[in-house]
Amino acid sequence: MAFRRDLLDELVVPDGTEAKEVALETDGDVLVGARSTVEFGVRGRNVLAGESVEFGGDIEAEADCRLDMWCDVADNVLVGQDAYIGERVHIGGEMKVAGDLDIGDDVEIDEGFEANGWIVIRNPMPTIVFLFVYLKQLLLIGEEDAAQRLVSQLVDDDEDENEDAEPVPDPLIVPRNATVSDDAWRVSTPATIGDDCRLHGNIRAESIDVGEDCNIFGSLRAREDVTVGEGTRIHGDLTTRSGDVVVEPGARILGDVSCSDLELGPGAEVDGSIRADGEITMGTTERDLE
Repeated sequence: MAFRRDLLDELVVPDGTEAKEVALETDGDVLVGARSTVEFGVRGRNVLAGESVEFGGDIEAEADCRLDMWCDVADNVLVGQDAYIGERVHIGGEMKVAGDLDIGDDVEIDEGFEANGWIVIRNPMPTIVFLFVYLKQLLLIGEEDAAQRLVSQLVDDDEDENEDAEPVPDPLIVPRNATVSDDAWRVSTPATIGDDCRLHGNIRAESIDVGEDCNIFGSLRAREDVTVGEGTRIHGDLTTRSGDVVVEPGARILGDVSCSDLELGPGAEVDGSIRADGEITMGTTERDLE
C-alpha cells in the first residue's frame, strides 16, 4: 500500500467500494481519523477509529475492531476476531466478539455484549494514536521501509508474507474531522477514489481524483484540480475554485463544469454548460481524424 507522509492526510476510497443505503462496504480495512462523523455503518476487514468518531449504523469487522475513547456507534458492533474498546465509548446496540475483548472504563453497551475469548477490563492503549505517532517518527528519521512494514503488520496482523499469498486490498481511509453521509462527503484534504466505485453524495475536497468506471451520484467540488477517470459517470455538477479539470476518454458529466483549464478526452461528454476561464482542449478519436 502506498501512503503519504501522514496516513490520514487524504480521503482514500479503494477500488470496488460501494455506499449502500445503510453501510459503506469495502474488501479491505477501514481507518477513520479522530473527530470524524460517518453517518453510514461500515463493513470491512479490520475497522480502526480514532478518538470521538461517530458511526451512524452497524460496524461489521471480519477481523479486529479498535475504537478509541469517546467513540459513538449508533447500532451493533460485530467482530470476527478481537476487539479493543477505549474508555467512554458508547454502543447503541449489542456487541458480539468472536475472539478476545479488551475494554476500557465507563463503556456503555445498550443491549449487552458477549465474547468467546478472554474479557479484560482496562484502558487499552489508543491504537490509532500510537500508530500515527510511531509512524511519523519512522518517516522523520528516513526509515520508510520500516514504516511500510509497520503499516502492513498493523492493518493485517495475520498476513502471510509468502510471495504466493493473495495481495491485501488497500484500506478505506477517512481523514480527521471529516463528514461522510448520503448527502455529502466533506474533507479538507485531497480525495482519491479508486476504480469501480459506486458512491452517493456530493464530494467536497481540496482536490479530487476519481478512477475508472465509477458512478458518483452527486456533484464534485474542489479548490484545486479534478480528474475524472475513463468510463466514469458523475451525476451532478463539477466545479473547481482555481483548478483545472481533466475528463478522460468515455467519461460523462451529467451537469455543468466550471474550472480554469478543461481537457476533454476522446468520447468524453458534458451534458450541461461549460465555464472555463482558460483553455478548453478536446481530444479526438481515430475516426474523427479520418
